[in-house]
Amino acid sequence: MPTKSPYPDIHIPNVDLWGLMFEQPREFADSQVIYRSVDFSRQYTWADVKEAATAFGSGLRNLWDWQKGDVLNIYAPNDVDFAAVVYGVFYAGGVVSPANPGYSVDELAFQLTNSGSKAIVTTIDFLATALKAAKRSNIPEDRVILLGTGRDPAHRIKHWTDIRKTSGSSRYLRRKLDPDNDLAFLVYSSGTTGLPKGVMLTHRNVIADVLMIHGAVGKWYSSGKDKILGVLPFFHIYGLTGLVHQPLHRGIELVVMPAFNLEIFLKAIQEHKITFIYVAPPVIVRLARDKVVDQYDLSTVRMITSGAAPLTRELVDAVYKRLNIKINQAYGLSETSPMTHTQPWDEWYSSVGSVGKMFPSMTAKYISPDGDEVGPGETGELYLSGPNVFKGYWKNEVATKEALTPDGYFKTGDVGFQDKHHNFYITDRVKELIKFKGFQVAPAELEGKLMDHPGINDVAVIGVYDEQQHTEVPRAYVVAAPGKASEKDAAEIVSWVAGKMANHKRLRGGVRFIDEIPKSAAGKILRRVLKERAKQEDAGKSVKAKL
Repeated sequence: MPTKSPYPDIHIPNVDLWGLMFEQPREFADSQVIYRSVDFSRQYTWADVKEAATAFGSGLRNLWDWQKGDVLNIYAPNDVDFAAVVYGVFYAGGVVSPANPGYSVDELAFQLTNSGSKAIVTTIDFLATALKAAKRSNIPEDRVILLGTGRDPAHRIKHWTDIRKTSGSSRYLRRKLDPDNDLAFLVYSSGTTGLPKGVMLTHRNVIADVLMIHGAVGKWYSSGKDKILGVLPFFHIYGLTGLVHQPLHRGIELVVMPAFNLEIFLKAIQEHKITFIYVAPPVIVRLARDKVVDQYDLSTVRMITSGAAPLTRELVDAVYKRLNIKINQAYGLSETSPMTHTQPWDEWYSSVGSVGKMFPSMTAKYISPDGDEVGPGETGELYLSGPNVFKGYWKNEVATKEALTPDGYFKTGDVGFQDKHHNFYITDRVKELIKFKGFQVAPAELEGKLMDHPGINDVAVIGVYDEQQHTEVPRAYVVAAPGKASEKDAAEIVSWVAGKMANHKRLRGGVRFIDEIPKSAAGKILRRVLKERAKQEDAGKSVKAKL
């Protein structure tokens, strides 16, 4: 039988995101600060966001004749202007397609073309790439605009505030949208197994997730008391839902960081008295190990929520022992808007290693490779159903049909199980399990253990084919701690794993040192990139052997 969430179902009002944020009853003042820059230089109150978004949305319609369903791409790092631009697009009836500012011209042009974007918003630092990609995607130069503090010194490229000014005194009425069918976001999945796919998220999908977070763990923080540090990227749905929409809905101040820098991160916690933070696991490792952490007062932090990959009890213990900071884990996917599970704050330690309990109004089941539903404690692929599950993949009916079952479940591609206390565990991806002589090896399990090694700052494990043994074997790509990247260190890591894991989980593919683990915006490892690297490394080795 499918599992229901242990939480009461939520009520989802029949409104779009603009209606939820600006036309529903709320328990905080118009003057509540929602977004503040980390250097204190800029801020938006709730009223400021509404006014700026209204003006921008009116300007889009007046200047560009913006139509319902038109797509605007945001190619920018985190900025306090972000929400006003997003909600301005919603005011005009449009769709937002955020892009990773780390994208190359080719990657950005693919998303612009595939999404059919009519305009692009960027910052002065990323303007050169944006202009090249826009040209390749047939977006006119006058449809490229800037947000943030920087301006174009050549005065060719407009700032988004110039669009606002064109709205004039006669404001356009906002376009009301169908929350069930009209898209709010077209986000692009990380493309762990190929080209990124456009994930269609409706207004109802995102509203549902915001309200589900509130219904699950939202009681633990509130307006006027808490401050969230906004370090997760806004261009990913994890950051959009948790850091852009949730604070606006709840009246909670978000301190906006453009990118992660450990010292700025620590200073921000101390100066702004941050109480809650969403992060990815590498940040937890830094908090456990870096000496600079001792120079800052982090005592205001009540909880850190980590997503993207499992954490071991050893790592959670290390941070709690050092800093007295609690860490819980969460889970979600782009296709689920994104969050679906979190450990309750009062159970953060009793279920370390799990992603916690499923959010309200959701059901789940685990399916075996044979297609049968399995019971508690048994491993299978996680299927999820709920109002936050996406509409489908953009212009990709085949992928949509493969991902969604006829009875409305999304096949997550993640392998795991649930225990008798309704805690869910994710052990790996279906397509990433390593097959060693008939045994299944979960890369995530090995990675979790390897992160406990003092010489490892970050790690990814993939399967590589061993022609002599005629099987896949695990190989670790390691970002080493300073001075720990010698052949002797690699051999020591292999030996260390052999002493802690079952025989079939040993690193028979060896250890390779690497400067940085390739990851998606949400912090998920891009194993396809490492598999390509491994092929090149191993091909080079065979050439040398023949010589």
